[in-house]
Amino acid sequence: MTLRKEFELLPEDNAFLNDYGLDWEAVIDGSQWVLIKNFPTPEGYNHSTVTVAIRLETGYPNVALDMVYFSPALKRKDGQTIAATDGTQEIKGETYQRWSRHRTSENPWVVGRDCLGSHVILIEDWLDREFE
Repeated sequence: MTLRKEFELLPEDNAFLNDYGLDWEAVIDGSQWVLIKNFPTPEGYNHSTVTVAIRLETGYPNVALDMVYFSPALKRKDGQTIAATDGTQEIKGETYQRWSRHRTSENPWVVGRDCLGSHVILIEDWLDREFE
């Protein structure tokens, strides 16, 4: 499989993704998207791995990254509803489930500190916190 690199990432984002150890793509479909393949999910979800999509907002890294998108869509095995996951996004012909998750005033985006890597760590936390 050829991984698409349709635009250049910031050097620190490129280094983070390469160190993270999962295949990834940088694609353009209306916006710039980073797709992280075979992203592991915690026990309790209907899929053990998914593709994670992150939209690089215009103005990034001076503008916060927000939300996360999963393909295939995630559900809890116990049947409980996952809040704010009804939206979808088409990216390169594939449907992604949007998780409407945002930073808070207690955890704001800090220019010069936060980046794609800190957003990925936040995504890991969102997945874990669903079962708290």
